[in-house]
Amino acid sequence: MGDHTTTRNLQLHHNPVFDVSLNVRGGSKYIDDDGRPKRTGTVWTSSAHIITAVIGSGVLSLAWAIAQLGWIAGPVVMVLFSFITYYTSTLLAACYRDPVTGKRNYTYSDAVRSNLGELQVKFCGSVQNVVLIGVTIGYTIAAAISMVAIKRSNCYHKSGGKNPCHINNNPYMIAFGISEIVLSQIPNFDKLSWLSIVAAVMSFTYSGIGLALGIAEVAVNGKIKGNITGITIGTVNPIQKMWRTFQALGDIAFAYSYSIILIEIQDTIKSPPSEYKTMKKATLFSLIVTSIFYILCGCMGYAAFGDLSPGNLLTDKGFHNPFWLIDIANAAIVIHLVGAYQVFAQPIFALVEKTAAEFFPNSQFITEDIRIPIPGFGAYNFNLFRFVWRTFFVIITTLISMILPFFNDVVGFLGALGYWPLTVYFPVEMYIAQKKVPKWSTRWICLQILSLSVLVIALAAAAGSVTGVVQDLKIYKPFKTSS
Repeated sequence: MGDHTTTRNLQLHHNPVFDVSLNVRGGSKYIDDDGRPKRTGTVWTSSAHIITAVIGSGVLSLAWAIAQLGWIAGPVVMVLFSFITYYTSTLLAACYRDPVTGKRNYTYSDAVRSNLGELQVKFCGSVQNVVLIGVTIGYTIAAAISMVAIKRSNCYHKSGGKNPCHINNNPYMIAFGISEIVLSQIPNFDKLSWLSIVAAVMSFTYSGIGLALGIAEVAVNGKIKGNITGITIGTVNPIQKMWRTFQALGDIAFAYSYSIILIEIQDTIKSPPSEYKTMKKATLFSLIVTSIFYILCGCMGYAAFGDLSPGNLLTDKGFHNPFWLIDIANAAIVIHLVGAYQVFAQPIFALVEKTAAEFFPNSQFITEDIRIPIPGFGAYNFNLFRFVWRTFFVIITTLISMILPFFNDVVGFLGALGYWPLTVYFPVEMYIAQKKVPKWSTRWICLQILSLSVLVIALAAAAGSVTGVVQDLKIYKPFKTSS
């Protein structure tokens, strides 16, 4: 999954331009058919957005996921998720324009509204918001784990491996939280257009290092570890094996989730040819690239560690040498997640602030901006409600992260929670509504079987992740345990 650092930048394309002389139906040299600035996106820019969005911290848990499933089922499941994601993404891309009026849908919610109505929009919005909040928690955990990994790596190196270097995660979560409190006060984070470039570079840095270290480790070992059926009974008991298998499905689903911003990416594409054709090509290309990269990362990690594949390839029981390279990879993760947190938090911030302003339009606490001049930077509009609410949000997500600091379980749960409704259910239902697919026809039955099958997988993955959290909590003491 991206770490959807492209989301806010893509929304820059949603600023209406009302120029009477140019705003003509059918567009002009500078204006599109909806009166907005001419879109310039191509297959390549769309592919870049998708790859940036998809390849993120989810890649770090793939070696663990393949270790649960084994050499056959692991890659097969990844290819299967890739195919499902491609197919449902093409269904979703077909919903960008209204088939009757040709009107554009600028966001996922707009597409749901025009095809399925208001009630489904509320369900969609609820799922999106829960996933967004969950991702901010997952990122806080992941960033703290990487900061601790840098500290532990240096400690381990200095002591020559003699010191176990137990370090408490909590101070690092608090430090990450403080940085997010500061960043969240930027009223228009989407103006920082360099964020996508930084995120893309950081994603490929740590993913590439993880892949290279896996290849090097296999070369040093002189053999490929792991077996056909995954982690062996004995290392875990049969019940654990079952729950871990389910959780692995959630981890893989999380790594492939990007539907939440597919419509926003499509809204950057120029026409003609139709946005749908361009998006279909971009989706195919980017998912092939991503799948090859994912399978390589997951398989090389499993080949290097076998049954002992860690939940996060670059921390804990993962790679230790060369320690400076591990430090660079973990620093890249932290830099990436600092910005990515804001990308996911901003829609929540905007929703609450907009709702509060609608309910209390006369409240100075909510609506009044205090202009603070900053030498060299112009003026900063300080809003008291924004300051209090956003600070409160970051504190709460940080506290939850400190109580449940289980990266793998959280990633698996988020994957299970978001994948079925956003990647499968809504695209299938919108396609059926748009194409008026007759009930009980062969196509309708096939689409419903697909949706139901993924729902069953998602429920199993969610159950596996929750079981993992319950198991972890038996030995974990909140705010005390060091890693």
